[in-house]
Amino acid sequence: MKLEKKDIFTICMMFVSALIYSFGMNTFVHSGNLFPGGFAGISRLIEQITVHFHFPIVISFSFSYFFLNVLTTLLVYKRLGKRFLIFSILWYTFTSFLTSVVPSISLTSDPLLLCVFGGLINGFSIGIALQNNASSGGTDFISIYYSMKYNFPTWNYILAANAIILMLAGVLFGWNQALYSIIFQFVSTQVVNTMHKRFKLTQLSIVTNYPHEIAANVFHHCRHGITSIPCVGAFTNQPHTLLIMTINTYQSKEVIQVIKQIDPKAFITINQMEKIVGNYYQKPLD
Repeated sequence: MKLEKKDIFTICMMFVSALIYSFGMNTFVHSGNLFPGGFAGISRLIEQITVHFHFPIVISFSFSYFFLNVLTTLLVYKRLGKRFLIFSILWYTFTSFLTSVVPSISLTSDPLLLCVFGGLINGFSIGIALQNNASSGGTDFISIYYSMKYNFPTWNYILAANAIILMLAGVLFGWNQALYSIIFQFVSTQVVNTMHKRFKLTQLSIVTNYPHEIAANVFHHCRHGITSIPCVGAFTNQPHTLLIMTINTYQSKEVIQVIKQIDPKAFITINQMEKIVGNYYQKPLD
């Protein structure tokens, strides 16, 4: 892979994201004895089991997290883009190292505050990675794969799957920590869901007098079909054209700018779509 200028910026963002994530893990998760979702939760569960039951060797969070992510990478590397995969590997490698060296800071002993703010930091750090064409690996790989396959976000399904981790944590270490961890995971998941717009869909309805020009220019920026319907304004009784198209939410700002350049008087309505059924082009990850 040829290293480009934007790739250097992405590598820096991966480090910043991993640093924020590691700070959140050591300051909020460890202090509150919480169990995050995905491989972080599994890794923390493994670490706590080896400590609780006095295993001869304590399997650290950093080791388990890196090992589990490598296994998942081997399973999905043919299905995801090369750049996306490399940056994701960098992210979880940075994280595995930084969680072992970043100091833990005692900010509060209130479990609710630890859950809420820990979840915000956790979700924000993962959101940074996702916005820069990478991920935190692990269950993110799984979620993104199925989001691409079915064209709708699957993060909340990952939240449901994390219930198994919480049940084990509750049985072994007490239900208080398990129940507080639900709050942590919910906050984190909603932050990620808000920041990551790649698999969210938006429908644009455009009333214009320049349908062909708009369609031609939009096709240069995104590969999505447009439905053209003749219409008449009820107030002016003048003929217009209604263009309807569905795009990914992160593309909406750029597409609207293109439309306004062609027709500044175009009337545009924007609607969020839950799901689509049928042929829809999803730009592959690089």
